[in-house]
Amino acid sequence: MTDRRTALRLLDEGWIWADTLVRGADTVRSVRLKNEAGVLVDEQVGVRAQDDDLVLGTAFPAFGNAHSHVFHRLLRGRTHADGGTFWSWRDKMYAVAGALEPHAFERIAAAGFTEMVANGWGAVGEFHYVHHRADGESYPDHDMELALANAARTAGIRLTLLDTCYLTGSIGADLSPEQRRFGDADAERWLERWFRLRSRLASTHPEVLLGAAIHSVRAVPADAIASIVRGLPTDVPLHIHLSEQAAENEQSLTAYGRTPANVLADAGALSSRLSVVHATHLTDDDITVLGETGVHAVFCPTTEADLGDGIGPATELVAAGARLAVGSDQNAVVDPLLELRGLEAGERLRSQTRGRFSPQELLTIGTQGGYSSLGVPAPGAVGGPFDFVEVDSSSVRTAGSMPPQLLLAGTGSDVVRTIVGGRVVYDRGRDGPRLAHAVAELARFAADPASRSEGAS
Repeated sequence: MTDRRTALRLLDEGWIWADTLVRGADTVRSVRLKNEAGVLVDEQVGVRAQDDDLVLGTAFPAFGNAHSHVFHRLLRGRTHADGGTFWSWRDKMYAVAGALEPHAFERIAAAGFTEMVANGWGAVGEFHYVHHRADGESYPDHDMELALANAARTAGIRLTLLDTCYLTGSIGADLSPEQRRFGDADAERWLERWFRLRSRLASTHPEVLLGAAIHSVRAVPADAIASIVRGLPTDVPLHIHLSEQAAENEQSLTAYGRTPANVLADAGALSSRLSVVHATHLTDDDITVLGETGVHAVFCPTTEADLGDGIGPATELVAAGARLAVGSDQNAVVDPLLELRGLEAGERLRSQTRGRFSPQELLTIGTQGGYSSLGVPAPGAVGGPFDFVEVDSSSVRTAGSMPPQLLLAGTGSDVVRTIVGGRVVYDRGRDGPRLAHAVAELARFAADPASRSEGAS
């Protein structure tokens, strides 16, 4: 048998054995799981480990991070002194975005994605809008997008690249100078670039799933939203920031006489492939129309708390028919267990009632919900991706916890091993130097804006 200090290896074909596997409503013991080319093809329950098995303790399906802006990680611990609101925080974020260039962006993203796999995320949806040079001119070869694809490959995380359309500074307003590098002039030119990018990724990074995003109703006019919905293939995951701020709703009502959710409905955007991110300030009618169309609602509790956005109506959305997922968004926290705990904590604070989501429901939100939002089959089931996370059940945080309730006791620090596509992409016992390198990269780029420029080494 291979012990937990085994060297990292690619399990092209092979078995893992888990003492305990927590999967949705099921907790199974002594289970063997067979990998073939990154797919779970067979399982045996109640059996002993074999000599060549990779042995795990307590395992879960890997978690799906349905919403990330990886470069926001550079703002962690650097924005609290002045207080303020989301809008004042956004000014600081624009300053970081303005200094990014492809070489540095790849290194920053690789470090950020490495932090994600070390905390149990197996897949990430990168909501990406820093497309062009600071003056709005295009890079010669999708340089920023390829930087993200390279970074995900380096870290070993499964990437859905949510290439984002961003056209206006607010409803009816031109892009500000700080936003110029985000824009593509109009929906048609964004679609042209999206299709070129799809061809480019297919030839260089076939492992990357190219999705799409509309930044928000503030940043994309209603007629352009309709054009994008018509122009994209119907199987492409589509994401949008929705009603994150009360001010967005006010702008939408003034311009369209409709809430953002109903603007999306009028544009034909509401469907089961759509993920609405934040969904914080919704009317009862908004909840109904979103639920009826089976959208994913992606909550980012640590970001929504950090920015003072508010607490969204999670249980009401589920009752109406929506599916939930979670994301790390600004990456002030990169920890799926804390996101799921924050989701439940927000519900408890809103309702003054415990147990709004059961541990099993939270696990489904964090795994199946996240992967589905990203257009990826659910991990942990036969026929799905061979993506698993081993969690230490005997740490100072988790000792004595029932396996399904480890989500409400542990943190990302308790992740022992992360497996993506049959490959061990993180091993706590061996990856200290790798994490130290990520730490150094993030500290350096956060402290020295000049180092984010092209050609910095």
